[in-house]
Amino acid sequence: MIPLQQGFSLDPQSLLNQYGPALISAAVKIVLFIVSFVVIYYVGKAVVVRALNAVLDNRDVDETISGLIVSTVVAITAVLSIVVAATIAGAGVVLTAFATLLGALSLAVGFAAQDIISNFVAGVFIIQDEPFKVGDWIEWDDNVGVVEEIQLRVTKLNTFDNEQVTVPNSDLANAVVTNPTGNDQLRVDVDFGIEYDDDINEARAAILDEARNLDGALTEPEPAAPVTSLGDSAVVLSGRVWINPNRTNYRPTVAAFTEAVKKRFDAEGIGMPYPYTEVTGSVENSIAPEQSPADD
Repeated sequence: MIPLQQGFSLDPQSLLNQYGPALISAAVKIVLFIVSFVVIYYVGKAVVVRALNAVLDNRDVDETISGLIVSTVVAITAVLSIVVAATIAGAGVVLTAFATLLGALSLAVGFAAQDIISNFVAGVFIIQDEPFKVGDWIEWDDNVGVVEEIQLRVTKLNTFDNEQVTVPNSDLANAVVTNPTGNDQLRVDVDFGIEYDDDINEARAAILDEARNLDGALTEPEPAAPVTSLGDSAVVLSGRVWINPNRTNYRPTVAAFTEAVKKRFDAEGIGMPYPYTEVTGSVENSIAPEQSPADD
């Protein structure tokens, strides 16, 4: 053999003697690590997930939260399996490097994902506290929508114009959310203006009669029509009828109520004035008329 440099040659026997033990030791450690990880991870995962599902089912935990808890525990099991397998294989250096890398990665992800984590936590509280549920009509920050889907990071809603809106859960968790469908009874208010010369009792009777005939109107509480204001050109009565918002839609009820009362007023000759301004006085023409040629 021709030596390439002092202390190094291409002699297979020399190479085997020099690097063989190290390679064999590394291969044994790798195989031992893989076998240990597979056994620990899959056995641990099966045992932990089965026990966790049993506990969650007994406590009637929401399916979304249960899935989140199980996924988190599985991820923790995988990390612990790597640590234990590396310890069994004797890969102390690898384990130290892995821990350092994991710490740096966690720090970077923590800074980069603050909003995601905030929305995630808010989603957990929304699912657990249930301020609203799928199908509810909610109002928040001058926005209105019907809840279509509640996810762990965002909530999807449909507006009354059928536009889909995706809202971060942290926005809903930090806002004052009004849920008109949260109770079994909701009052529908529609203002009706009548002329000052019209009979209030007659107008009130017409409003109450139409309110009772509305589809989905509840008999208790009873409809009402109090006088709520005296406008510039009209006496305003507030027609009030109660519905079950989980069975009867609010906006179609408002439209039907308004149309029915308008037709009833027209049939009975009850006027519904609109605002107007009357200008009184006189106008004088101060410009002298032009002199005609005949006057010369």
